Amino acid sequence: MNVNEPVTSIKGVGEKTAELLTKIGVYTVGDILLSFPKSYVQYPKAITPEELHIQPGEAPMIALAVQIRKSPIAKKAKGMDLTILELQTGSGLLSVVWFRMPYIRKKLLPGRWYVLYGKLSWRPGKEGMSMEQPEIYEPESYENISERYLPVYGLTKGLSNHMVTKLVQTALAQETCLIERLPDEVRRNHHLCAYEYAIKQIHFPDDFDTLYEARKRLVFEEFFFFILGLQYRKEVRDKQPNHLTMTKDTWMEQVKKRLPYELTEAQKNSLEQMKKDITGEYLMQRLLQGDVGSGKTIIAFLCMVLCSENHYQSAIMAPTEVLAMQHYDNFCQWVEEYHLPIPVVLLTGSMTQKQKREAYEKLQQLDNAIVVGTHALIQDKAVYGRLALVITDEQHRFGVKQRQELTDKGINPHVLVMSATPIPRTLAMILYGDLDISVMNEVPAKRLPIKNCVVNTTYRPKAYDFIRKEVALGHQAYVICPLVEETENMDSENVKDYSKRLREELGPGIQVEFLHGKMKPKDKNAIMERFLRNEIQVLVSTTVIEVGVNVPNATVMMIENAERFGLAQLHQLRGRVGRGNAQSYCIMINTSGSKKSQKRLDILNHSNDGFYIASEDLKLRGPGDFFGIRQSGEMYFQMGDIYQDADVLQEASDAVREILDKDPELLLEEHRRLKEMMEQYTFRF
Repeated sequence: MNVNEPVTSIKGVGEKTAELLTKIGVYTVGDILLSFPKSYVQYPKAITPEELHIQPGEAPMIALAVQIRKSPIAKKAKGMDLTILELQTGSGLLSVVWFRMPYIRKKLLPGRWYVLYGKLSWRPGKEGMSMEQPEIYEPESYENISERYLPVYGLTKGLSNHMVTKLVQTALAQETCLIERLPDEVRRNHHLCAYEYAIKQIHFPDDFDTLYEARKRLVFEEFFFFILGLQYRKEVRDKQPNHLTMTKDTWMEQVKKRLPYELTEAQKNSLEQMKKDITGEYLMQRLLQGDVGSGKTIIAFLCMVLCSENHYQSAIMAPTEVLAMQHYDNFCQWVEEYHLPIPVVLLTGSMTQKQKREAYEKLQQLDNAIVVGTHALIQDKAVYGRLALVITDEQHRFGVKQRQELTDKGINPHVLVMSATPIPRTLAMILYGDLDISVMNEVPAKRLPIKNCVVNTTYRPKAYDFIRKEVALGHQAYVICPLVEETENMDSENVKDYSKRLREELGPGIQVEFLHGKMKPKDKNAIMERFLRNEIQVLVSTTVIEVGVNVPNATVMMIENAERFGLAQLHQLRGRVGRGNAQSYCIMINTSGSKKSQKRLDILNHSNDGFYIASEDLKLRGPGDFFGIRQSGEMYFQMGDIYQDADVLQEASDAVREILDKDPELLLEEHRRLKEMMEQYTFRF
């Protein structure tokens, strides 16, 4: 068995299971090995009921070693079978309850010892505590898992954590799947463990130290191949001569004068840098790094207008159809409003074959078109006539390879990469080492600062009242949940259940709908169009809306389980409001109760400056801070986090530099395999 074989080659995986696995991105044996745990559960040491002493209000996960004195009792309540075991503990009476599981009575035999693992809760208005649906273990079985780190995987409906765990164990038994990827010199110089050891320990760590060691190795590897791909592809660092003649700038200047607002100094400076690049001696290779709401889109449009007046095409690639449609609508509106003789062409994956065919024809025929689209822009059938400028929007959503594929559609075009992720400059120079950097750290003067609050779950009723009031004023609201649907082992809000609850809370007069990344593009577009037209007042969504969505009428952003998101991602989400003239608000619900989470969220609570937030986030994170959902949300690394792992990012960058200085073409025997690995990794970003 090798990593490229289909997942059905693993014993026990049939077509039905394989279909479920595709929903979490698993198609091959290698994919299951690279489906790393989202977090880990550490089962506590079992104690006897007499040893249990907790205070009212505490609700820990505990393991009780109990000897069954008499069989549990069976009851019916509201048509539901209940199985109840009453225990006396050091903190008082404990009722252990199983719902719809009558067979438990026969399973728990009097005189035998068992370990019950579950969450304690204090019963409101009643004496004592309860434990619902605890897991039941034989003492010896529980001893085997006690105090170990056990993996918790990302799942979908129909897949259990136990099922994925068994599949990973089976795949790990195939030693041929675990071939070393890094050169010996790199592992030796940077004190990294072997790949086989790292993969086994990341799934089933012996202890925290081995987990930490495994994670560092895998994070290093991700960064290493990402940076290697970046550095290897940039045709040395020598600037390429600019063969594109751009002498006219009348249209661009006219649009600037007719804008209904004054460009900020940061916008003016960035635009001047780009104009100088586009009309200069060498081709532009530039990153435009602008904070949320800083006005990157209008700057990109002005550069595209410059190309159009000189009879060249430009193309902007957005990561989602929702964002591509917004760009298309904006550009069409501006072209009409400013009387520009420029055709605007849309090309996305969900268009019909006829629509795509018409778009392909326009790409070849219209020599000054502005082209807007998604990944469809880099398909083989998309052939451009005079492509002189390529722009990737929200660059962290694309990989080096995809960016290069769009560039290859032109004949050495200018390249502009846009990102709203406020990455500290030291990290940006590594991640975008092949680009010059322009920074826009101002927002338009007319925009009111967003008012923020970080609250706990008891604030929800007030938040719902506040949303009602804003809707009554004609405004709209977003509610963000971390999950699409209810998932095993993830105690977080999900959009499907939450939208139902919110409809009941807000009443029939307020239209509530949900949006998530697993929906078909045409359905997502339909929802967003209805939201834009205010036919939907409250949109319950996953983070699919964090990228560039522009609805000026939305004034409330409510984020559930805010502690589960990275600060940069929260800042992106918050940036979806405050885009109009009305006062906007961001309500972050912290469900963890942890002081550490509160401290992190307070950074966001007291600042709307993305660059400040990013730098403070970097200071707060420690080298062992990697449990729970991956925090950054900025770069699509599977394991690495550019803030938390900034030191590893620097190490990986140094390692790449050492190799390319010695062997720039990767021709040495020990480096040849790196090309193959680089292709695999850059494809995954």
